[in-house]
Amino acid sequence: MARRYLPVVAFTVLLVAIQLATRFTATPYHLTQLTMTAYYSLIIVGLCMLIGYAGQISLGHAGFFAIGGYVTAFLTTFNLKPHPGVIVSLLSKSGVLVARPDAYGGDLLTVHPWLACGIAILLAVVIAYLVGGPVLKLKGHYLAMATLGFGIIVYRMVLGTEFLGAADGISDVPGFPLLSGVVITGNSSARVSNYYVAWGLVILGVVLLLNLIHSRVGRALAAVHGAEDAAGAMGIPTARYKLNTFVLSAVFASLAGVLLTHYNGGIGPSEAGVMKSVRYVAIVAIGGMANLWGALSMSLVLNYLSLRGYFGTYDDAVFGVILILIMLFAPDGLLRRHLLSDLKRMVSRNPAGKEAS
Repeated sequence: MARRYLPVVAFTVLLVAIQLATRFTATPYHLTQLTMTAYYSLIIVGLCMLIGYAGQISLGHAGFFAIGGYVTAFLTTFNLKPHPGVIVSLLSKSGVLVARPDAYGGDLLTVHPWLACGIAILLAVVIAYLVGGPVLKLKGHYLAMATLGFGIIVYRMVLGTEFLGAADGISDVPGFPLLSGVVITGNSSARVSNYYVAWGLVILGVVLLLNLIHSRVGRALAAVHGAEDAAGAMGIPTARYKLNTFVLSAVFASLAGVLLTHYNGGIGPSEAGVMKSVRYVAIVAIGGMANLWGALSMSLVLNYLSLRGYFGTYDDAVFGVILILIMLFAPDGLLRRHLLSDLKRMVSRNPAGKEAS
């Protein structure tokens, strides 16, 4: 049990060390990209659970990210003041509406971010069940193509819908008051607190998934991944486990969309693009399909480099090349779960060049 959480402690120490390093080197601006990296990492760990442990590929998770982001952006910026009615009156009496000035000094009456977040995740859960029910009956490249189709539908809908901002997206999204004195916002004055909030949520998500992996459900998922027909013959409800894992990963993606939208103050159609979904799969693949820590480590490095603009205009191409190379030369990922034991086995096989000779 304690051994399971040692990487959690080590990763937490690393995050604190990074923050202290930026402080003492007077480079706190790096925390902005690292905070955004944390929210993208929420998608990665959820997708790693789906691909690596449940054995289901998805090329449409950018769609769930966009659902979370667009729902909260719309609800927290749409002015209800010109639309009085019973529903608005009930919401006002329930204390879930917020009055604030807009970017031009006008009066806005919008839904509170907490309620918007709940609605966004609930909608993502419903859509995940509706999509996952029929789609997860497919296997292999058929499943990949079906989830890709879902991602394309979401992308085209947000791109062509006027009240979602069309090609411009939605801006002027307010901060998310998470706790007393803690607001998810891109303001530089809250840079350090937002860094710890974002990565704290990622670690919380990883701990949740670690407990799930080492539970009875996790063992059932391993059986489904290894031999689905045999698992079904043993009485494991394979369809239900696959669907629930798909929905759980969709919740991670939609929550990331909600929080990153409030952090950035807006969202655009590019977040729902197909290349975003390819990027998430590429990071899971290079980190190790069934290796949460490998996927998280690669997400930290690659998303940070991408957000800092190190790949320039070749950003999407880099992730495409990574995915091709990994599939060709290391289909289990560079940081696969049994990498150390594999290396030890290779060394023990050839202690003095015996097998080589």
